[in-house]
Amino acid sequence: MKPGEWFDALRKIDLSDLDTNNIGSWPVPVKWLAGVLLVVLVLGLGYNFALSDLENQLQQVREEENTLKAQFAGKAHMAANLERYTEQMKQIETSFGVLLRQLPSDTEVPGLLEDITRTGLGSGLEFEEIKLLPEVTQPFYIELPIQITVTGGYHDLATFVSGVAGLPRIVTLHDFEIAPMEPEAGAKLRMSIQAKTYRYNEQEAQP
Repeated sequence: MKPGEWFDALRKIDLSDLDTNNIGSWPVPVKWLAGVLLVVLVLGLGYNFALSDLENQLQQVREEENTLKAQFAGKAHMAANLERYTEQMKQIETSFGVLLRQLPSDTEVPGLLEDITRTGLGSGLEFEEIKLLPEVTQPFYIELPIQITVTGGYHDLATFVSGVAGLPRIVTLHDFEIAPMEPEAGAKLRMSIQAKTYRYNEQEAQP
């Protein structure tokens, strides 16, 4: 049957005459049309289902991609920080080693007293007192106080303080008092000052 004849036959069919309970009694053109519509419907539903599933898979892949990107960025940041942290630790260890070398050991304290005395005499001062005081234990280090009393001119005192601060060992100056001496001493001043040097506390630093 030609296409034109098919359409003519379909136009002549009254859909109200079709028995839905007896599809086999339908005219051939109607059967063919119903079959085509059924195939289209099945294909359409299948396509929509497949497309929906594909979209879900695509969304899942995108979420996984974002997660991986975030993880990669986090690990890259950690790697960069780790490298910087390692470099900082090396610098700290180097600085700590330099500081440790500036801290006198027990055997070097007498030599430090000699250096302080030599600095004072070289500045034109006279010593009335220089003695070690009891140690003061602090976390990670031990303070070694040294009580010093000297006499001399103002500029001589300033030269002495500057010289002690410039010693190769770490020495800090505290609690200084300056007062004029008796009138017969002229322009001389008396200075009492406490110098502190430090020793590494190995026992406290051990875990």
